Amino acid sequence: MNTTVVKGNWDEQKGKLKQKFANLTDNDLLFAEGKKDEMLGKLEIKLGKTKEELHNIISSL
Repeated sequence: MNTTVVKGNWDEQKGKLKQKFANLTDNDLLFAEGKKDEMLGKLEIKLGKTKEELHNIISSL
């Protein structure tokens, strides 16, 4: 998934992730240009998921 697509759909995806994982905050899901890996790393730790699992979850939204 390219950055443009993520940015365009991110608000919608962020809402769905927050519904699925109630312990996520807006700060956890802050998407900034060039900081995607940093955000995914934080989510890996907080949710106990691998990057691959997170990509699959986000893609399935």
